[in-house]
Amino acid sequence: MWRNRRIIFIKSAYILLDIICISLSFVLACWLRKTALPFPIAIHDLGLDYSNPFLIVFTSWLLAILFFNNISGLYQTRRELLESLEIWCVFKAVAYATVVAIVSIYLLKIEGFPRSILVLSVIFINISLSVWRVFKRMFVDFLVVRGYNNFNVLIVGAGKVGVALANEIKKRPGYGLKIVGFLDDFKPSADLQAGHKVVGKLSDFLKIARKEFINKVFITIHHDSKAFLSLLEQAKALHIAVRVVPQGFEFTTGEFSKYNIGFIPVLEYCDEEYSIKQAGKRFFDATMSLILFILLSPVFLIVALMIKLGSPGPVFYFSQRFGRRGKRFNMIKFRSMIYDADKKLDQLKDKNEVDGPIFKMKGDPRVTKLGQWLRKYSLDELPQLINVLKGDMSLVGPRPLPIDQIEREDLRQLRRLEVRPGITGLWQIRGRSDISFSRLVRWDVWYINNWSFWLDINILLQTIPVVVKGKGAY
Repeated sequence: MWRNRRIIFIKSAYILLDIICISLSFVLACWLRKTALPFPIAIHDLGLDYSNPFLIVFTSWLLAILFFNNISGLYQTRRELLESLEIWCVFKAVAYATVVAIVSIYLLKIEGFPRSILVLSVIFINISLSVWRVFKRMFVDFLVVRGYNNFNVLIVGAGKVGVALANEIKKRPGYGLKIVGFLDDFKPSADLQAGHKVVGKLSDFLKIARKEFINKVFITIHHDSKAFLSLLEQAKALHIAVRVVPQGFEFTTGEFSKYNIGFIPVLEYCDEEYSIKQAGKRFFDATMSLILFILLSPVFLIVALMIKLGSPGPVFYFSQRFGRRGKRFNMIKFRSMIYDADKKLDQLKDKNEVDGPIFKMKGDPRVTKLGQWLRKYSLDELPQLINVLKGDMSLVGPRPLPIDQIEREDLRQLRRLEVRPGITGLWQIRGRSDISFSRLVRWDVWYINNWSFWLDINILLQTIPVVVKGKGAY
């Protein structure tokens, strides 16, 4: 009973704070543009005076914001929701509510509502609703760290995932999660890191849950469906929240989303390519490659002329590569070898100086003198900006390898085909041609698992001094 009253009190307080912030935002927006309004600026005139011609707009707008905030879960304290995501939910709710306000203006044929007030109100509402939530989080974290309303937690499974989860929880004291220990049928506490302990087996759940007053259970193993169902039933009887870490999450490249097919809940392992982040990556790639292509066009012309005058053959070299999801494309490079270099590869295979399917050789006789210089400073890679513009490649990503070399290799490199290949990447800043194939694969997989926009920026910035020094390329 007390818990329900506390939830109602917190929700009411959050709604009241939102009403105050939204109302003050309306007042401030109208005060800054008071010459555009046919009534004096005061809270009474904005919200309660029936002579206000825009009363219905402000009222519907406020109610719509409260509605969308509510369905977004913003009137409850969700400690585990990232602060940035909570603010993003505020922005979305305000955007949806603003559409409602605009529609009400047109449907009710309300004339003279200033656009400037509409824009200023959106800005002030977003700022005020976000700022008070930031302070709310700081206050909640302050209380939780000092023991207020903490939750006792059991983690089912003391394997790598379970231990990693425990470490992540300990890094975030603001969540208020106190780890009592692990339940595991096979691992003793002696096998775990310091600070972690196994308090029992899965069959001991009921006894330990009652003894330790457990509030939440995290399940990190999925080897026995009967044991899972039994634990779920016992937790439900004790009103204990059960949370499940998705199976195989450590091998996915994207995020998860939940939806329903009828009444059946489905967890989708989302592909990053269709996420907002990857859409931003593609936009950044296209924009930057276009800018670089324009800026470097004089370099293109000079290099093309030097190649044409230096040795017989075409300026560009086209090599078939595997792109994202195995799609084939022609990767474009400035030609750095003699014209019939591919035909002479078989004669040199026994002189390969790297492991794996790729061929690298210092002092390769097929490389022209100009080609050596182009390779040293990676100028032969510049035409790949065209591949980026076409969408075959990215500025940063795993190195695209020749198809004939890839097809002879095992499945290790297939993980690299989950994303667009890149002009540069960890291979470029960590050693270029000097690194082994096995290490190249490990770095590429790490990049895929840990991708972020800032990681791309960091790699691009580190590529510049590496290329200027000309070290490790041949």
